[in-house]
Amino acid sequence: MEVAHSGPVSALTLGLPQSSAIPQGKGMLPKQMFFGKAGISARLKQHLVNDISDITALSVLRPSNVPVQEGGSLKEILIVAVMLNADNPPLDALEHIARLRPSGILFVCTRRRGDLYESALAVRRAIPARAGHVQQSMMHVGRWIPSKTLRLIVNGDTANTADTANTMDSIWESLNAQAILGSTNAEGLDERISRRNRIAELRAGEAKLTKDHARAKDPTQRNETYAKLHKVRTELGKLESLEQPD
Repeated sequence: MEVAHSGPVSALTLGLPQSSAIPQGKGMLPKQMFFGKAGISARLKQHLVNDISDITALSVLRPSNVPVQEGGSLKEILIVAVMLNADNPPLDALEHIARLRPSGILFVCTRRRGDLYESALAVRRAIPARAGHVQQSMMHVGRWIPSKTLRLIVNGDTANTADTANTMDSIWESLNAQAILGSTNAEGLDERISRRNRIAELRAGEAKLTKDHARAKDPTQRNETYAKLHKVRTELGKLESLEQPD
């Protein structure tokens, strides 16, 4: 069976079971289907039309074709390829598409660089919220790598948590970890995402404060800036010490 593909990327090149692959000719998703009956904003439509070349469903993961048990909140996971006309994926367009489907969608975004293709995983993930607060979500995009080297690991035990082990939920958590952190280990995923985001903020703050300190002429201002820099570096060192190689 010929399977659906987007450039060099298909369910088979990603290492997914052939039984999960969508046949060629049935995977293409016209961009017009995402405009909606109620319409969308001009900006979102522009991103869908101009920044995305085509959208292709590559695979549907279900308990019938991956090694997991029935149960959990997710019944299936859709793997969708997005061929880009732009350097980076339009996050508002991906989030719009993800919202339209109750089950999870993992995006495989691909761009062309000369004769080579690069791909990055993208996923919409809920942000942990306190009780009584409105649940919000955020789009995450992983790092770009040569498309020919991109593989997805599908294993129901990778979440390593008692409440999701061996279900589609654990597959989803592992795919989220692969997309966001480049790791199959989904244990403590939200905490690790939050820590990575905070580290990125601190590194940016450290770079700015280092420049401010070098430019400062007034001794009082230099001391104040150094105190802030020391505080940032102390927190950064603590957080970085918690990071484990993926």
